Amino acid sequence: MGRLQSAARLARTALAARLMTHGFYAGQDQVMIALNREDGLTPGQLAGMIGVRPPTVTKTINRLQAQGFLEKRGSEIDARQAHVFLTTSGRDTIRGIERSVRKTEKQALRGFDKKEQKTLARLLARVEANLGEALPAGEEEALPARPDVVIETSE
Repeated sequence: MGRLQSAARLARTALAARLMTHGFYAGQDQVMIALNREDGLTPGQLAGMIGVRPPTVTKTINRLQAQGFLEKRGSEIDARQAHVFLTTSGRDTIRGIERSVRKTEKQALRGFDKKEQKTLARLLARVEANLGEALPAGEEEALPARPDVVIETSE
């Protein structure tokens, strides 16, 4: 587990450094990419897609809106609900974000042949599946309370 955590931390650090060149903090890229795939999501839908709590994604949305990358619009169906959309400026930055992700992936997989890359992806998918399973009865109490997932690293 130590190596897995170390590799994940180093990958996040390398990606964060690349994202900063485009004016993004770590985690903001996930919101931007999700909206590029499906524009007009609600904050709750976004939170579910990227695996964070709604207050966390709301904070990220507000920052990206202040930067001019996103805009919120009221729902035509439910006035209590807002939908989030990429602005033209936000759309223009997607290629840079995707390039940063690809460069980080390329750096991480340097020296791996295609077969090794596929094997690693398959093994990591198994780890994700194993960790995503419900714990056996009785083990839940042994776990410490899980703090909210934070996707941004800086104000």
